[in-house]
Amino acid sequence: MAKTFVEDLEETRIPFLRGILIRSLQDAGLEFDEASHIASEIRDELADNELISTVDLNDMVLERLTSLKNESVVYRYENRNVPLTVEIEQQCGRINPFSRFKFRNSLETIGLKSRESDDVVQMLQEHMTNKSIKTIKSRNLAMLIYRYLRQSSKLGPAVAHRWLVWHDFINSGRELIFLIGGTAGCGKSSIANTLASRLEIVRTQSTDMLREVMRTMIPEQLMPVLHQSSFTAWKGLPGHKKSKNDVSEALLVQGYRSQADLLSLAIEAVVDRATREHVSLVLEGVHVHPVFMEKLQTETDAVVIPVMLGLLKRKHLQQRIKDRSTNVPDRGAKHYLQNFDEIWRLQTYLLSEADRANIHIAVNESRDKVFSEIMRFTIATLAKNFDSSPEKVFGAKAFVDDKV
Repeated sequence: MAKTFVEDLEETRIPFLRGILIRSLQDAGLEFDEASHIASEIRDELADNELISTVDLNDMVLERLTSLKNESVVYRYENRNVPLTVEIEQQCGRINPFSRFKFRNSLETIGLKSRESDDVVQMLQEHMTNKSIKTIKSRNLAMLIYRYLRQSSKLGPAVAHRWLVWHDFINSGRELIFLIGGTAGCGKSSIANTLASRLEIVRTQSTDMLREVMRTMIPEQLMPVLHQSSFTAWKGLPGHKKSKNDVSEALLVQGYRSQADLLSLAIEAVVDRATREHVSLVLEGVHVHPVFMEKLQTETDAVVIPVMLGLLKRKHLQQRIKDRSTNVPDRGAKHYLQNFDEIWRLQTYLLSEADRANIHIAVNESRDKVFSEIMRFTIATLAKNFDSSPEKVFGAKAFVDDKV
């Protein structure tokens, strides 16, 4: 397929990028799935075009947005390049330009939908434009958002409280430790990457990678359990033949637990280093067992957020595994599909153990919905020990600043 280039009025050409269009449509207020669908349609329509002008491309996008009969989305897309020259003064004294994307992302972090977040950001822009604000302190801006959320008929005090709790946590400098468990194919890596990206967490770790490192150091003859998949680890147990077809649940769990136990020290070392260095961490993998989650919650002062992911329908999990061949070719689906019954039974065990340990269970049917659910759970966890006030969180001066 030939690449389509977009040419602006100055005759500068750049390749058409579906991801950039998706981001622009999201900034205009569309949900990710809807933005992705429109961007894909336009990419397909341009497949046979080598060149299109920015004006013609803009008309194509607006035609589709107009058909949605959402005037606010059309308005925001049309005015997406109108600059808002407001500078934000951080508490450390650093000056940053106002970023629509950044504040929209912050609001989605407390559980708002894309359109709700965009409405709040639009209010901020209009307010600062009407007040002719050129510079604003970050705490004043955060307080302004709090007031708007609290007074909103659609959002209200409960949402404003989530913003207050989250902003207090951000100011505290404490670290977050996300523990994302689940069986093969349930989307652990995708959710971990989403959390790390949206929360700007630079340290992530997969237990699969830890296992791979240990495999290079310890030969299979010495530790056969380590050299199997989590759902076939029983084959490495002493006294069991690898060719056994009908593995019992007890044997399946024993193999998994043996492998998870071997990795537990390495996992603990990763978490210990993160807490010593006071950095947040997203740790994901099938070896993040509920027993480990329970133990860590009681042994560290960090804010630990344990989540067990799952898919409740066999066909959904099976399809996710099949999709691996397309999305991640090197992680072929054949091995997983051949052992799908064991994967499904292992998931049943993990979900049951998570339920027994009161670990939060998230059904991963949509990445955006799961992110929102995890963040609401995170803020609810933080709220248990929250005893501050808006004046303390934002600073009393923020409430009397005439500029706001």
